[in-house]
Amino acid sequence: MNAPTNDAQHGAPNCWQCRHFAVSWDPQLPYSCRLMGFKSRVVPSLEVLRADGSPCRGFIARPAAEAAAPATETAPVSSPLGRYSTFSKLA
Repeated sequence: MNAPTNDAQHGAPNCWQCRHFAVSWDPQLPYSCRLMGFKSRVVPSLEVLRADGSPCRGFIARPAAEAAAPATETAPVSSPLGRYSTFSKLA
């Protein structure tokens, strides 16, 4: 079953449904909040709750269309050498 928008145990919003939530490139700090500009080991809303003692106030629900949209779209290839023309010049 999916978790509700607010975590009942902690009173914190669900970061996975927030517009500002991102997954970081850093394996030690895998979660990130773009609004507050930090990375952490736990979801940012719990980190805010620990530090401030109150639930995150920056939560903005992610639009349904944004969540359902494909992650990347491919651009048309205009080079005659193809999409990897930069790499073929280096080799």
